[in-house]
Amino acid sequence: MLDRGPGIPEPDLHRIFEKFYRIPVPEGASGTGLGLSICKGIVEAHGGRIWAAKRDGGGLRIAIQLPL
Repeated sequence: MLDRGPGIPEPDLHRIFEKFYRIPVPEGASGTGLGLSICKGIVEAHGGRIWAAKRDGGGLRIAIQLPL
């Protein structure tokens, strides 16, 4: 998955998969901090892995790898 949002600071990339972890965002944006944690649980339950990386030109890339 790719987006062109403001991105995430490098030190926070591994933390975004923790339950209830939220990056400070501009007013009006909200979330529970559960979405990526749930995704991680599902992917790992199937023997896969999920990770995040900064995207060239801004934004974020979330990738998953599942065994065949």
